[in-house]
Amino acid sequence: MHIAYLLTGGNLGDRKENLEKAAFLINKECGEVFCNSPIYETSAWGNSDQPSFYNQAIAVKTSLTARQLMRKILKIEKSMGRIRKEKYGPRIIDIDILFYDDEIHNYHLLKLPHPELPNRRFALVPLCEIAPDLIHPVLKKNVQELLLACRDELDVKMIS
Repeated sequence: MHIAYLLTGGNLGDRKENLEKAAFLINKECGEVFCNSPIYETSAWGNSDQPSFYNQAIAVKTSLTARQLMRKILKIEKSMGRIRKEKYGPRIIDIDILFYDDEIHNYHLLKLPHPELPNRRFALVPLCEIAPDLIHPVLKKNVQELLLACRDELDVKMIS
């Protein structure tokens, strides 16, 4: 079994319900969701002219390879109505793989660990709730250290 850490997020529709549905579908299609963070409301990153996001970190035990997991996640996003129009644009759901075991990948659709993770408080804060001691396999720092060093100043507020 493999352990994957995911970040779910969205800023369209019923944001909380969409995160719950995503977690349900991940559990059904990808593997056992064994831990999830509280939900956080976060300012939009990269394109601030849109509604705020809800984000949640999820830990999954999976028998899928990293590539298989990515394909399943893309199908889940599509089944939930995700339409990719613009980079950093509004979306009903977004599911990112942050870590997959301690593997490093650099493919077109799969870059692991997630290359922007050290720069994003909206991902680090919820991830730190469930895996503060998880070591980044490239940077050799744990999630808590990455959060302390993060220069992103956008608001990240726990809502649940």
